[in-house]
Amino acid sequence: MKIVFMGTPAFSVAALEAIVAAGHEVVCVYCQPPRPAGRGKKDRPSPVQARAEALDLPVRHPVSLKGEKEQAEFAALEADVGVVVAYGLILPVPVLEAPRFGCLNIHASLLPRWRGAAPIQRAIMAGDAETGVAIMQMEAGLDTGPVLLEGRAAIGAEETSGQLHDRLSRLGADLIVQALADLEELEPVQQPEEGVTYAAKIDKAEARIDWSRPAAEVSRLIRGLAPFPGAWCEIGGERVKLLGARVVDGAGAPGEVLPGFVVACGDRAVEITKAQRAGKQAMAAEEILRGLDLPRKLI
Repeated sequence: MKIVFMGTPAFSVAALEAIVAAGHEVVCVYCQPPRPAGRGKKDRPSPVQARAEALDLPVRHPVSLKGEKEQAEFAALEADVGVVVAYGLILPVPVLEAPRFGCLNIHASLLPRWRGAAPIQRAIMAGDAETGVAIMQMEAGLDTGPVLLEGRAAIGAEETSGQLHDRLSRLGADLIVQALADLEELEPVQQPEEGVTYAAKIDKAEARIDWSRPAAEVSRLIRGLAPFPGAWCEIGGERVKLLGARVVDGAGAPGEVLPGFVVACGDRAVEITKAQRAGKQAMAAEEILRGLDLPRKLI
């Protein structure tokens, strides 16, 4: 089929590669414009743009799709279907309806749970045992359209959002290829009204660790925000990101450092398995402790 692909971050790349490998004609790739990045703050293309150009695919990155000119250019592509995954722009109704089969969205949750911007992080932070990927027929509402296909994935007890992100990216790629192959036979299933939750964008103010919270909650926060933006605490006046954790037995005042890189919480304790000091690479806990003296209590 003739496909317009719309995506921006690394999560979207596997789906683009899978669609091309399946033999579909990607007539255009839409992504967010290059943004300043790195120490030099030079404009850097998004992961999707970089991969699309490597595959010799035409790329567009309009700042908006609300204008008549942009909508006419989209319609002129005469696509059979649009595939959208973490694109970053709201699609107006004329864009949603331009392809012959409309637009399909790859969403990293089991809808209607975790509609919105940060479904992977929110699933871990909430303690969900399972999540997945939904292939959804897009409507004007926020992730409200009927689901055509879904795949499920258990969340590991020590899994970070970065690890889950990579698994769901591959799952989404497999599912979209299956959905495109069976598109005319798939039965759309309307999302139930019960069980709707919203995955709000992560606010950096959420990232500071409160050791008075239960250990399970602290562990979920650390894993849910790893690798970005990274849950953090102060150690000797230095902000240190904690990027891996597990719940362990231990008792003490909240924030008290127990033997090893173990910290007491409101109940039980967490063992830190990975951390990152400012300006340095992330390291396993035993490596970072070689150059970092832990105080008796973390704040």
